[in-house]
Amino acid sequence: MNPVNVGLLGLGTVGGGTVNVLKRNALEIERRAGRGIVVTHAAARDISRARICDTSNILLTENPHDVVVDPNVQIVVELIGGDTLALELVMQSIANGKHVVTANKALIAKYGNEIFSEAQKNGVMVAFEAAVAGGIPIIKAIREGLAGNQIEWLAGIINGTGNFILTEMRDKGRDFADVLADAQRLGYAEADPTFDVEGIDAAHKLTILASIAFGIPLQFEKTYTEGITNITRKDVAYAEELGYRIKHLGIASRVGEGIALRVHPTLIPERRLIANVDGVMNAVLVKGDAVGPTLYYGAGAGSEATASAVVGDIVDVVRTLTSDPENRVPHLAFQPNAICNTPIVSMSDIETAYYLRLSADDKPGVLADVTQILAKSGISIEAIIQKEPRNRETQVDVIMLTHRIWESNMNIAIEKIEALESVTDKVMRIRVESLNN
Repeated sequence: MNPVNVGLLGLGTVGGGTVNVLKRNALEIERRAGRGIVVTHAAARDISRARICDTSNILLTENPHDVVVDPNVQIVVELIGGDTLALELVMQSIANGKHVVTANKALIAKYGNEIFSEAQKNGVMVAFEAAVAGGIPIIKAIREGLAGNQIEWLAGIINGTGNFILTEMRDKGRDFADVLADAQRLGYAEADPTFDVEGIDAAHKLTILASIAFGIPLQFEKTYTEGITNITRKDVAYAEELGYRIKHLGIASRVGEGIALRVHPTLIPERRLIANVDGVMNAVLVKGDAVGPTLYYGAGAGSEATASAVVGDIVDVVRTLTSDPENRVPHLAFQPNAICNTPIVSMSDIETAYYLRLSADDKPGVLADVTQILAKSGISIEAIIQKEPRNRETQVDVIMLTHRIWESNMNIAIEKIEALESVTDKVMRIRVESLNN
C-alpha cells in the first residue's frame, strides 16, 4: 500500500521535531499505522534558514496555500499558531477534503465548533492532541480511555511557563519579576508573556478539555481567567507554612446543573501528587465516577514531546482513512448530535475555600473587626497566622485559611474588610482546593 503524504504548515521547533520523529521511527510507525507516513511538503516563512531536521526530500515553499491545495497531500499538519491565517488554512484544507492535525489550542478553543462542523460535512478528521499539555496524551485518555465514565471534575497544571515561575519562587525565594526575566532568557516565556502569566494559554486548553469531558460546546469566552502576576514570594512562603503549595490551575467541574470553568492560582495541600509537579512539567488530574482520580504527567512543551502527540494524531488519521466517517471517534468525544448546551456557571456561584492575606495596623481590635465581618458573611476560619512587626513596622501581615464558602459571599466580605481604616492594602485572595473528592 502506498505511503500517506503529509504536508506541514510550519517548520519550527515542533515541525522539525515532527519530521525527526517520523523519520527516526518510520518502521515502528508503519507497523502501527499499517502504512508508511512521509512528509512530502512543508511551508515555512524562510525556506533558506537552517533547520533541526533533514528537509532534503521535502518540497519546501514559503506560501502555505501551496501545501493546502496540492492534490498529493492527504494530511495537513498546522503548526504555525495564531487564529487568523491558521483558521483560513485549516478551513481550506477541510474544503479540499484533506484531514487536519493541529497543535493550535487558541484555534480549537475559539473556532473548534465551526471547524468540526465543517470537517463532519466533508467527511474528514481534525486531530488536536498536541493542543493540550504537549506530549501528554490527555485528550485521548479522556475521549477514549475514560469513555465509560461520567467525568466529575478535572484540574490541571497546563502551562509550563507559569509552573516554572511558581516553582522558582518557592524553591529560591525569588520575586515574580526576576523569575519571569529568567524564563524569558531560557526560552520558556515569550517576549510578551501575557498569554502564559495571565492564564489565557491555560484557558484555551481548559476549554478544550472541558468540552471533551462534559460533552459541551467549546466556550472559551465563558472561562474565568486569572493570572499569577500578583503572587508574591510572601504568599508562596505563607502557603508553605500552612502546608500548601501554590499552583496555577485550570479547573473544570460539574456544579449543580451547570459546569464551572476557571483558571486561577490555587493552594493545594503539599501531599497531593499534583502539588509536587515542578518546573516546566504539566499534569492533569481527572476524576471519573467509575475509575476515581487518575493523574497524567509529562512534558507540556518541547520539540519532540509535542511532536510525539502530533505523530500520534497522524497515525490515528492514517488508521481511519478508509473507515466510514460516521464510525470514527467523535472530535469532542460525544456524538455531534449529543453535545449539550449545559450552562456555564458564574464565578460568583463557585464554592471553594480561601487563603486571605491582608496588611493591617498593628493595634488591638483589628483582627476582631476582620473576623466579625467574615462571621457575618457566613465564613468560618480554619487557620490563622498573625506575623510580628519587624524593624518598627506599623503594619503586620494577617493570613487566614477559610472553610468552603460561595465566592459571592467572599466578594462581599473582602469589600468590607478593605473598607476598614486599619486595613492598609488590597486583600490578597487565593482559592484553595483539596482535589480529593
